[in-house]
Amino acid sequence: MMYLHDVWVNWFEGEENGYNVCHFHEWRKDDKIELLDQVPLIKVSPELYQYIENDLADLPESLLNDVYQKAYLRRNHERIQLEYCFIVTDGIGILAVDTIGYQIPMRKSRLIPRQEQLVYEMIEDKVVENYPFTNKSEKNYHILSPEPILMQGLTRKERQLKHLLFMALDQLLATKNTAQVRYFYTEWAPERYQDIQTKPFDEIWNLLYDEVKIGWTEKHEHLCEALIKGQPFFEKLWELQNGSKVN
Repeated sequence: MMYLHDVWVNWFEGEENGYNVCHFHEWRKDDKIELLDQVPLIKVSPELYQYIENDLADLPESLLNDVYQKAYLRRNHERIQLEYCFIVTDGIGILAVDTIGYQIPMRKSRLIPRQEQLVYEMIEDKVVENYPFTNKSEKNYHILSPEPILMQGLTRKERQLKHLLFMALDQLLATKNTAQVRYFYTEWAPERYQDIQTKPFDEIWNLLYDEVKIGWTEKHEHLCEALIKGQPFFEKLWELQNGSKVN
């Protein structure tokens, strides 16, 4: 078993999609960074790595047995034993994982560049560990768990605001309020005002979603702000990401 020592981690909890587990250059000053005193390192197949990085499904039992109580967290000069915590790589991607006692990868973190380089050096001539696993179902992406291509190239702030926009659009879908969806579509595309006056709710909503789901621009930000106005929970999320109140 290979081990890394003095590993800085920035846990992202309950993230099923790897694009939400931020790389080092996107870590923030107010993120809670922890120090792993010791953590096992495992080289796995690309299929198993993708399964761990992009899902919250049960980990192979043999993998859990191999890493059981072999990692330690350092906190206030204490050395705290962790039940199932490890670093996994397929030779390209690298991910720290902590199950917090469960059988699924509840917490995930990237590593700092210096430690990523160390991982590449350590696993260079190592064989892949064979951990049988069953990928029970095809990953099902949807508006609240968007496919990676929709988040590609966006910054951490943009990804999180886009999630907020999708949450607000999902709520709008539930209302089935035709006047509302016409209003917000006109906010998005004022030149199409006449075109949508006779269209039903579902058609307008689908038009809006299809047009906003690609990329992120100021126009997206303005629509998001308009959609969440007057909704305290959404406005709080906006403030956390944007650093300002909804206008």
